[in-house]
Amino acid sequence: MTFDYDLFVIGGGSGGVRAARVAAATGAKVALAEEYRMGGTCVIRGCVPKKLMVFASGYSEMFEDARAYGWELTDGPFDWSRFRTKLHAELDRLEGIYRKLLDGSDVRIFDTRATVKDPHTVTTADGRDITAKHILVATGGRPVVPDMPGSEHGITSNDIFLLDKMPKSILIIGGGYIASEFAGILNGLGVAVTQFYRGAQILRGFDDEARGLVAEGMREKGIDLHLGTNIVEMRAATAADIAGESEGVPMEDGKPAAIEGKAAGHGIWVKATNGTEKVYDQVMFATGRAPNTDGMGLEDAGVELGRQGQIVVDDYSQTKVPSIYAIGDVTNRVQLTPVAIREGMAFVETVFKGNPTPVDHELIPSAVFTQPELGTVGLTEEQAREIEPVEIYCTSFKPMNHAFAGRSDRVLMKLVVSVATRKVLGCHIVADHAGEMIQLAGIAVKMGATKEDFDRTVAVHPTMAEELVTMKEPMRTA
Repeated sequence: MTFDYDLFVIGGGSGGVRAARVAAATGAKVALAEEYRMGGTCVIRGCVPKKLMVFASGYSEMFEDARAYGWELTDGPFDWSRFRTKLHAELDRLEGIYRKLLDGSDVRIFDTRATVKDPHTVTTADGRDITAKHILVATGGRPVVPDMPGSEHGITSNDIFLLDKMPKSILIIGGGYIASEFAGILNGLGVAVTQFYRGAQILRGFDDEARGLVAEGMREKGIDLHLGTNIVEMRAATAADIAGESEGVPMEDGKPAAIEGKAAGHGIWVKATNGTEKVYDQVMFATGRAPNTDGMGLEDAGVELGRQGQIVVDDYSQTKVPSIYAIGDVTNRVQLTPVAIREGMAFVETVFKGNPTPVDHELIPSAVFTQPELGTVGLTEEQAREIEPVEIYCTSFKPMNHAFAGRSDRVLMKLVVSVATRKVLGCHIVADHAGEMIQLAGIAVKMGATKEDFDRTVAVHPTMAEELVTMKEPMRTA
């Protein structure tokens, strides 16, 4: 049978673009369809704009620290409009690079939605049927908004980058990395941030000691974090709601005047499980993400979907339909951009280079850009002690830069070590630039380094990271 293309990729995120480019480099005829903007969640509405906002938010503390170090500086207001204009110009630039890379690889781009019609056919939004020997679904995921009365008044992380102006106050619902990162970002930009999480501690799944220190640091920076708390109901605020927040509110035309940026009749009234009632300028849901498989025609084509709508694949990213593969967040395996890229590379090795390559999801370093930042690789203390006896090497201290500036911020350096093999099973860092440090520590952990390998490494002094190679005695065994 003759096909229009050797490979048709649905989704122009980092994973789909990489797979398309590398497959085309083997001589395959490749096409890619993207319904929104090239670059996907990471480039357009995720990692990249978020990290730029992390950088922007950090300057609020830098002014104060600079004065402690002898500089004469005056704080200035944050200009969201100016920043947003430059942010979107940068995203446009990055999208242009993605398109140029695809064009340079002779990948045909379809700027439209595409769905799966059968094992070898995709249908574009304008009704064209296009055939392909192989179909790769890389449609990513999307934020989930809870099904509750009033939820239509909330926003998600996708919307943050599009706001016309910064709110004066915001309630963030959720305790995962997205909720906690944006709590730090918006707090640093001068927004009064409240965060509700229904669980006992934020950042579920990370090391307990590390996430406890992150939560403590967030509170010290002014985030009003409430654990074991959720929304009971929410609705558009009335003038009476706003008036109730402050006694002696001045009246204008028989209505309360603006309060903390909220005009009468504006804002969102929220009732919480802890009994509080309050009006916020914005409410942001960061309560999970769902795979983008709705209306894709996958099940009709024979592709199996999991309980959360994710595409079920094997170790080689192949679905139950031999010609259809899937990579990235749409498979709900490990929701990280570099993982999607690795999965795309393994797919090309397997399908187009004749070198069956399973995807390696073990010992993946990752960073959470909270404030303070968290870097992690390998097993948490809690996970490791369920498997085998371990020793815990851990230290927490005020770093030199913060101590000099009079800050209370503390850092954490932690190694989880196997008693039997002496291998470092996990490394967890809470500190400025923890993401940069964990990338390098991740190489050692991935290679199977032992505690003695760390000990034999000469320290770089004076640095925070030197503590990783100078901890001689375990704090405890587990």
